Amino acid sequence: MKSKSIIISMVLLLSFSVSAQTDLECKTKLSLFHQSAITQKYDEAYEPWLFVKNNCPDLNLAIYADGEKILKHKIENSKGEVQLSFINKVLELWLLREEHFKSDTPQGEYDAKACQLQYDYKDELGKTTLELFECFDAAFKTDKETFTHPKSLYTYFSLMVELFDSGKKSSADLFNNYDNVSEKIEVEIQNYSEKLNALVEKVDNGETLTRSEENKKGAYESYLKNYALIQGNMNIIADKRAKCDNLIPLYTKDFEIHQNDSIWLKRSVSRMYHKDCTDDDLYETMVKQYDKVAPSADTKVYVATVLFKKGKDEEAYKYLEEAYKLETRSYKKANIAFRIGAILKEKGQYSKTRNFLLEALKLNPSNGKPHLLIALMYHDSAKDKNCGKDNFHQRAVYWLAAEEAQKASRVDPTLQSSVKAYVDNYLAKAPTKEEIFLSGLAGKTIKIGCWINRSIKVPTID
Repeated sequence: MKSKSIIISMVLLLSFSVSAQTDLECKTKLSLFHQSAITQKYDEAYEPWLFVKNNCPDLNLAIYADGEKILKHKIENSKGEVQLSFINKVLELWLLREEHFKSDTPQGEYDAKACQLQYDYKDELGKTTLELFECFDAAFKTDKETFTHPKSLYTYFSLMVELFDSGKKSSADLFNNYDNVSEKIEVEIQNYSEKLNALVEKVDNGETLTRSEENKKGAYESYLKNYALIQGNMNIIADKRAKCDNLIPLYTKDFEIHQNDSIWLKRSVSRMYHKDCTDDDLYETMVKQYDKVAPSADTKVYVATVLFKKGKDEEAYKYLEEAYKLETRSYKKANIAFRIGAILKEKGQYSKTRNFLLEALKLNPSNGKPHLLIALMYHDSAKDKNCGKDNFHQRAVYWLAAEEAQKASRVDPTLQSSVKAYVDNYLAKAPTKEEIFLSGLAGKTIKIGCWINRSIKVPTID
C-alpha cells in the first residue's frame, strides 16, 4: 500500500510538473507570437501561435485575434490544397473562439464572417449560391443585432438577387430580403450618425477632439460611407426589379392576407411611394389602412402624399405638421423633417421647405442632404427677378448655392464626391471675374431678396 501511494504521488507530481512546464511554455510563446503579429511577421508567428492554440486554447484572447491575422496571411500567400487547409483552419478557429471566449464572440458577427470567408473562396470550397445564401440567412436570423458588417450585408442581399434572377426565389422573397437588409442598414446609419453627431457638436462648439475621438470620428465616417455606398447599390439593383406593373399585382394579391400587418403595410407603402406608384388606387387603400393599423409620423406623411395628389393641400399640410410633432426621437424626427421638406419643395413651397430642412440639420447635423436640397432651391431661384435687381445680383445666388452645398461635404463624408460636381456647376454659372470687376462690387456683401432673404460676399479679384 505504501509503495502504491508513492507511485500515485510521483505520477501526480510529474503531471503537475508537465502541466506547469506547458503553461510556462504557452505564456512564453504567447509573448513571442504576439510581438511578431504586431510587426506583421506572420510566418514567424505561426509556429509559436499554433503551439499555444493547441495546448492552451483558453489562455488569452490574442490566440484568436492574432491567429485570424496569421491564418489570413497564410491564405493570401498559398494556393491549392494548402490554401484550402488554411481557410478551414480559420473557420475552425472561430468555432474554438466561441467555445473558450463566448462573451467576446458575438454570434451574428462571427457567423457572418464565416459565411463571408466561404463566399470569398466559394470556388475553392465548391460552395453553391444557395448554400451561401442559407449560411448568411441563418446568421442574420439568429443574431441580426451583431450582423453589422457592410460587406456581409451586401453579400447577403446580392446572393438573394442571384437566386431571384435564376428563378429560385420569388419577387416577395427578394423584396422581403431587401427590406430586412435595408432596415438593418438604417439602424446602423442611425447608430453611427448619432455617435458622429456628438463629436460634430463638440467641434462646432470650438472644442478640440482628443486623438481617440479623432480616430473614432474617422471610423464612424468610414462606416457611414460604406453603408451609404451599399445602400445606393442595393437601391439601384432593387429598382431594376421593382416596377409598378409587377408591384401592384403582387400587393393587390397579398393585401387581403396582410392588411393588418403593420410591417408589411409599411414596407409596401414605402416601396410604392419611392417607386412613384402613388397614382394607383391601391396606394391610397394601403396608406389609409396603414394609418389605421399603426398610426405614426410615417403614416401621416404618406396620407399627406395622397391628399396632395387630390389637390387638398391645406389638409395635407396639417398632416405633415402632425407627423413632425408625433416623432420624438431626434434622428427619426430629422428624417421626417427632411421628407416633409422634400415634399414641400416639389410643391414649390421653398420657404417652408428650408425651415424643415434647417430643423433636420439641427437634429442630425452630420447629414449633409438638407444642405444640398437648400442649395438646389437657391440654384433654381437664381433667375427669379424678385431675388435680385439685375442679372448680376440674380446670378450671385449661385455663389450662395455653392456655399450651401460645400457645407454638405464638411459635415457628411458620404457626399464629398457628389458635392464637388454641384459646386463646380453652381460656380460656373456665377458672375465671371470680368463681370465682378465691371460691377465694382468685389469684396462687398450684397443682399439676396425673395424667399431666400440672405446675404453673400462677392469674391475679390486676384
